[in-house]
Amino acid sequence: MKENLLIFENECCRLAVDEKCIVQSLVIKATGEECLMQGEEIALFSVTQGRPFNNEVKLAHPNKRTVFQGNSLRKEGNRLIVGFEIIPYKAAVEVKIASSYIAFTLADFLVAPEDYGHLAMDTPPAAEFRLLQLPIKNRENFGEWLNVSWDEKAAVNVLAACPQALVDSQRRKGYRILSADARREMGLKGTSAVLIACPTPKLMDAIDQLEKDFDLPRGVESRRSGKLNTSVYWSGHITPENVQEHIRYAKMGGFKLMLLYYTCFFKYGKMYDVIGNYDYRPEYPNGVDDVKKMLDKIKAAGITPGLHFLHTHIGLKSRYATPVADHRLHLTRHFTLARPLDEEETTVYVEQNPQGAVMNERCRILQFGGELIHYTAYTTQPPYCFTGCKRGDWDTRVQAHPLGQIGGILDVSEYGAVSAYLDQESSLQEEVGQKLADLYNAGFEFVYFDGSEGTNAPFEYHVPNAQYRVLKLLKGAPLFCEGAAKAHFSWHFLSGGNAFDIFPPEIFKEKIAQFPCEEAPRMQKDFTRVNFGWWGYWVGGTQPDHLEYGTSRAAAWDCPATIQMNLEKLDAHPRTKDNLEVMRRWEDVRAKNWLTQAQKEMLKDTSQEHILLINEQGEYELVPYRQIDSCPGIRAFLMERGGLRQVVYWHENGKGTLLLPLDVQKVTVRDELDQEPLSLEEKEGHCLLPAEGRRYLISALPQEAICAAFQQARLFNG
Repeated sequence: MKENLLIFENECCRLAVDEKCIVQSLVIKATGEECLMQGEEIALFSVTQGRPFNNEVKLAHPNKRTVFQGNSLRKEGNRLIVGFEIIPYKAAVEVKIASSYIAFTLADFLVAPEDYGHLAMDTPPAAEFRLLQLPIKNRENFGEWLNVSWDEKAAVNVLAACPQALVDSQRRKGYRILSADARREMGLKGTSAVLIACPTPKLMDAIDQLEKDFDLPRGVESRRSGKLNTSVYWSGHITPENVQEHIRYAKMGGFKLMLLYYTCFFKYGKMYDVIGNYDYRPEYPNGVDDVKKMLDKIKAAGITPGLHFLHTHIGLKSRYATPVADHRLHLTRHFTLARPLDEEETTVYVEQNPQGAVMNERCRILQFGGELIHYTAYTTQPPYCFTGCKRGDWDTRVQAHPLGQIGGILDVSEYGAVSAYLDQESSLQEEVGQKLADLYNAGFEFVYFDGSEGTNAPFEYHVPNAQYRVLKLLKGAPLFCEGAAKAHFSWHFLSGGNAFDIFPPEIFKEKIAQFPCEEAPRMQKDFTRVNFGWWGYWVGGTQPDHLEYGTSRAAAWDCPATIQMNLEKLDAHPRTKDNLEVMRRWEDVRAKNWLTQAQKEMLKDTSQEHILLINEQGEYELVPYRQIDSCPGIRAFLMERGGLRQVVYWHENGKGTLLLPLDVQKVTVRDELDQEPLSLEEKEGHCLLPAEGRRYLISALPQEAICAAFQQARLFNG
């Protein structure tokens, strides 16, 4: 190893950097293992400018966005003084060495007055500062969300200690460059990032220490919650009048968590068109006090309530959008009026070229002042203008707009085009967030951040920070949070994610295998579980085998699911009792940690279905089974148990009698739910079996005849 090295050492690792700012070594002390890809000559720090500014640098080098690598390094107390190639100024980086991590914080820039001579500007003109970068050798696993490379022995993690630190990695041959950046638009000075290099079993403890030291949301603590892998009963229709019925169904399914959509409490229109108003429904005449009373009933039943809301959407029929559009709605592009715009004008002349402006018919909306204007087309040659304009769109107030007024294209949500996204650079997020927090603080205990992708760019900052801004308004840390979108900093509070939206019964199993089963092992690399929901509930369509397949695959990865419930559908579905029994059993299995690792590995095979039976001894029994052909209206599955072939079957949508070409003397049938054996009738040499929707387990001799019997079966409904 080179001489003149700066050594940063804690209980877990030793980082060595030379006086030219090149990282030389990163060793895990417990094993002596070198984690760094040697010989790559990568500087620990760098600074980026939009272009050169110093006169001599500007004349000597191309005018473009340029990265200047660190080329000198010295230590002064707890600070590192970093010099850079070509440019004259330096940076001061504070280093904190804790027992399990090393933190780097940009403290200041050191600029001599003569560096920029007569230029009237703030110095230095740094657009970005790289807080650290390390070429880390590949390991078996890489978690791209947490930004951690790990295997059974060791883990190397570069992570954010504040929302402003933008963490990323770049793949190289045999290694990755793990990095963290501070950007001018989010704030350079005071931005912190952390290096953790330790034996893998100590990684979560190290992050936990970091979260406590920097007063961050407790991502590790919530991941260790006993409720994190519990499935969720979701509804957007729970009110004080029907809450007991929902509780009854939730208990039938063994659900310990209940997620309530904001529509349970606030008035709503078409999709999200009035979102942001958050006016209480008439069922809550006393507002939040009535919410508290309802939540007390849910908790008294042993169920933990959570709140599901959209925090970045503003409805285009809400008071924030009409009759006067709020100035804090986000605009994706800005335009300056090139001519005055009176109340009758239908062409909007602008200074900038609209080339590339949105042309989706429902999203072609300009905002100038408090007026929304729908345009039909635009020109890309001078004079630039938007044409065929409808003034006062969304019932906003038509008004004259002066020459030079700045407006732009409204950031309309792609989900229904009935809402827009608020500007994350404004106070509107806290204003809306406080309304949601007032509801949450009535007694909710976990959160789902929906619509999280609806923010300004850069999304890697605004997506998690928008969530964080709302999270800080909540009283008490949620048990856990989920969200519809994630970026690095949200690892500290999104302890589970991201549920996929609803798949109908005809493709349900295919999509479970395609999406959550594919994501679950990737999320495990981030030390996080995925939610295998959301699942819909279709009258007649959702069958026990659908839920059996989905929840068993989830259990294989130690994950839960969320199922969306509606009382009308629950009441109308003939299979609700069996469907909820499937969920109850699997929730019990999760709670008891009943599955062995071998069983979990078996369940990860998405091509093989399984059923969780209660056997003749009243114990759980996990059995592979496969669907076999039967007459319309009957679902039948073949399995091998105790050396016998058996079939579990049920009526999909009603009740009736099944006629099977089997000798009644050689057939045994029991109710799978309550274990009761059934007495059977015989008709014309055939066996008459009940088919009422309850799952029935049938054995027959000779065994090889059972599949053929179901293929020839006849169903008599009624």
